[in-house]
Amino acid sequence: MRIVATLFKLAGHSLWNRRTTAALTVFAISMSMTLFLGVENLRKSARESFEATISDTDLIVGARSGEVNLLLYSVFRLGNPTANLDWESYKIISNQPDVAWTIPISLGDAVRGFRVVGTTQAYFDHYRYGERRPLNFAQGVPFNDVFDAVLGAQAARDMGLSVGDPIVLSHGIGGTSFVHHDDHPFRISGILETTGTPVDRAVHVSLEGLDVVHRPASERASIAAGEPSDTEAFEPEAITAFFVGMKSRILTLRMQRQINTYRGEALSAVIPGVALAQLWQVVGSVEVALGVIAGFVVITGLLGMLTSILTSLNERRREMALLRAVGARPPAIFCLLVMEAGLLAGLGSLIGVILVYAGILLAAPWVQSTYGILIIPAGPGLKDLQLVGAVLLLALALGAIPAWSAYRRSLADGLSVQL
Repeated sequence: MRIVATLFKLAGHSLWNRRTTAALTVFAISMSMTLFLGVENLRKSARESFEATISDTDLIVGARSGEVNLLLYSVFRLGNPTANLDWESYKIISNQPDVAWTIPISLGDAVRGFRVVGTTQAYFDHYRYGERRPLNFAQGVPFNDVFDAVLGAQAARDMGLSVGDPIVLSHGIGGTSFVHHDDHPFRISGILETTGTPVDRAVHVSLEGLDVVHRPASERASIAAGEPSDTEAFEPEAITAFFVGMKSRILTLRMQRQINTYRGEALSAVIPGVALAQLWQVVGSVEVALGVIAGFVVITGLLGMLTSILTSLNERRREMALLRAVGARPPAIFCLLVMEAGLLAGLGSLIGVILVYAGILLAAPWVQSTYGILIIPAGPGLKDLQLVGAVLLLALALGAIPAWSAYRRSLADGLSVQL
């Protein structure tokens, strides 16, 4: 143990004497580790965020379409539906004895680039995300009137709106629209808490109110003047999709088959978990590519360390000869250089880990608000420690290359090196 401690001390002094080169090597390794661990954490958080977008929903039903496309436009608000489905079909399916609840949604409008979701009170009662977490209100309450609106956390924050403020819906889903429904503005009745899902970027309005603003002008005034409880007057002709919760999970496949073979119109029913798995297969190649690139960056940093140690060997031949003169054996010279490689890689990895988790702590709010990816700041996990351990082992293996060269030279050089 004393010999090991002495060698560590010598390795530290040797690196300090070459501190400029050592610092650059440590910097390169720390940056490569920061990128590698950052990509790994971002991949993990992105996947968890995708999987947590919707939970406790057994089926998503829409017009005949691919499973991934239906999931994208109904849950992630990406893309456009192929068609709408009739309200009568929705009522028939929602009244099936095996169905516990349904959430109708209607898409197609926007407010300053944020998607408008027409729905009912059932959305706030039954929609779940993450580990079956319900939607909670940071301010206000759900719909109390036909022209009430509930904003997601990010939509409210980015538009600078609060409870009681008016908003005007615009036709279309782009950031710019030339058709505004300004004759029937909505009033914000509530703002949801942050969820880290597309809910944060949505503007939720009543299905009835959304239907009213799209009816002919001659009908709007009479409908808007009616009582909000008069639901028959507000039944829409069609909706975009709806979510289904079954009384028993074992009935899901049977209901899916019934909907997919429904004769009233061409419908598709998808299981969210299955569609999410298919979606992740689509983006999985990008995930693997990012991991491979990050891995090559780490290897490049370690190769830089190897190059630095190899190029310094000629300058250190007298140092090795002096160590031999004071009694150091060739194996000790070998171990010394391997320890130097380990110290460089260890210090670089430590700095990289600190930078990654400090960056996560600082950048998590921005990532969530910009990309909707919820990153929960936490300390290094077992996988991170395993990655650091793998880097250290690889560094020690690479350090053995210059160490073996120094070992062989130390046997022959003695004190005869000419300066």
